[in-house]
Amino acid sequence: MAHQQLPSQSAIVGTEENEQEAIDELIASLPISEGLVRPVHHLYQNFWCPITMLPNVIAFQRHFKAKDKDIVLISHPKSGTTWLKALLFSVVNRSRFDISNTPLLTSNPHEVIPFIEHKPWLDLDGLAEPRLLATHIPYLSLPESIKWSNCQIIYICRNPLDTMVSSWYFLVEATRLMDKPVWSLEEHFETFCQGEILFGPFWEHMLGYWKESLERPSKVLFLKYEDLKEDIGGQLKKLAEFVGLPFTEEEEEGGVIEEIAKMCSLKTLKDLEVNRSGKLFGRTIEKRSLFRKGEVGDWANHLTPVMVDRLNSIMQEKINPFGLQFKTR
Repeated sequence: MAHQQLPSQSAIVGTEENEQEAIDELIASLPISEGLVRPVHHLYQNFWCPITMLPNVIAFQRHFKAKDKDIVLISHPKSGTTWLKALLFSVVNRSRFDISNTPLLTSNPHEVIPFIEHKPWLDLDGLAEPRLLATHIPYLSLPESIKWSNCQIIYICRNPLDTMVSSWYFLVEATRLMDKPVWSLEEHFETFCQGEILFGPFWEHMLGYWKESLERPSKVLFLKYEDLKEDIGGQLKKLAEFVGLPFTEEEEEGGVIEEIAKMCSLKTLKDLEVNRSGKLFGRTIEKRSLFRKGEVGDWANHLTPVMVDRLNSIMQEKINPFGLQFKTR
């Protein structure tokens, strides 16, 4: 039932020369963020995509063929993605690996469940099923094969207040690594509120998957970071049931859920040697920058009352009317 999911392909999806020219022309025609966002983003299908990643996103949309047993983990950046990748991998592979021999001891969670748009592959058919894959792409821009196949989507989101702070720390680390100017929290906050962030606006990203989870609960599982922090055991059981691999009574009594939760905790992952050094994503991100505090309510240590009021107002206008609300602490 379970399998090891480790990336082994490195080729970019190929396109015919005339198609590549058409893609280049399309990208050149798109609006470019000219405000505070760095690096440059293009507005593609109503979301802001990094210019360096956009060709891969388009190739993913046009060429990816989902299988019915695929499980696709989706999130807005800095919403608990790394944590959920570790949890999902452990749940799906628990009959093959335990905490003593899990690949998470020697591989970063982003290496065991890769982002498709970071490195589209020529041959995904050779991977064992269910294939575990990830993306940050909004729902409306997913490949049609993901939307209409029987593959499952697991989405995680986080209170935008904490997401904003976490994304600022993450991007500051990235710019320092690339020897580029660092911008202030105030600049990043303004950009976040305008929606000109990685795969933003954040409210449209969340609502796309929230609405689908309500309409097709067997297709889309909508998780909140805060719920995982509050009740990791209950959320792991929900996750396992959703992917068709519920924990047995023997597993529950044997402490398997607690073992997975401990192995995948921020503290454990952060302290592993594999995550203390090295880089990911084309050597643009240090692994250690993926593990910060992971606290609920850390925004209170960074945001002014004016900032909090403004972001809460955006949430009240854009998100709350659809029944999507967040715990702040």
